[in-house]
Amino acid sequence: MSAAASLEPMSASSNRAEEPRQAPPTQAVVTSTRPTFSQICKSLFAGGVAGGLSRTAVAPLERLKILMQVQGNEQIYRGVWQGLVHMARTEGVRGMMKGNWTNCVRIIPNSAVKFLTYEQLSREMSDHYRATTGSGELTPGTRLLAGACAGIIAMSATYPLDMVRGRLTVQEGKNQQYRGIVHAARTILAQEGPLAFYKGWLPSVIGVVPYVGLNFAVYETLKAMLLKQYGLRDERELTIGARLGCGAIAGSMGQTVAYPFDVARRRLQMSGWQGAKDLHSHGGNVVAYTGMVDCFVRTVREEGMQALFKGLWPNYLKVVPSIAIAFVTYEQVKEWLGVEFRISE
Repeated sequence: MSAAASLEPMSASSNRAEEPRQAPPTQAVVTSTRPTFSQICKSLFAGGVAGGLSRTAVAPLERLKILMQVQGNEQIYRGVWQGLVHMARTEGVRGMMKGNWTNCVRIIPNSAVKFLTYEQLSREMSDHYRATTGSGELTPGTRLLAGACAGIIAMSATYPLDMVRGRLTVQEGKNQQYRGIVHAARTILAQEGPLAFYKGWLPSVIGVVPYVGLNFAVYETLKAMLLKQYGLRDERELTIGARLGCGAIAGSMGQTVAYPFDVARRRLQMSGWQGAKDLHSHGGNVVAYTGMVDCFVRTVREEGMQALFKGLWPNYLKVVPSIAIAFVTYEQVKEWLGVEFRISE
């Protein structure tokens, strides 16, 4: 019995030794979705083409919007049709496109950086959620955040060009102070200093958060809803008309929320500049603001709350096709170039 008894603990210990050890829990492996250098270059090219084409298509309305934003109570430009006719009569068809070249010089890198940054931020967020929750699907809130960050980065990187473009757009035939982009930049630097290139930057940052953020969030959310509604598996199955509609709705929503900040940006860019005297003066002197708050307060006090929405109608006519064209052109160019990743992936 003693021998049997001595064998029992040995067999028990051997059984315990033969039991498989529990492996420590492992995290889900997430396949990297980062693009190659070639894909990044193609994406930047597609973004630049989309920006240049979309803005050139609506250049006369863009100039009219800025002129209406800057003017005071003089009301030289009273409506869309009257404003376009006035520009055509006083400066010709070429005058209607004034500032578009500078705008393209600005918007091409702006659009390229904006689209690429949004895709990179969305991809990083998606990878993070896939690793932690098992699902990489982005919510409208995360798309809004990615779009807002992309807008701030792109706008800040190209803001001096936007400042120069605004000045070139506002100056009219009889009161031209700048001969082109380089001359305008040199003159502003010499007369007003380097900080002048960032006049109106703060309201631009505040305004770009809802504007660009809503553009991307609404566009992607509407496409996702259409895919589920019609049982489609790939967004490339959506027609160009459907994507244009999504882009138009996204553009109108974003612009409405951010528009007062766009008005403040333009007015601050023209603040103290003699070239805008015919459009906006006070007591015979050119209007100058001390900052964003002063601009808002004086504009509402002197011209009423509606002044914060001057030029909104030509802007609607401009931004709806512009945003729609930009999104669709971007995706189509990338598809032609054979880029595998898309905005929503």
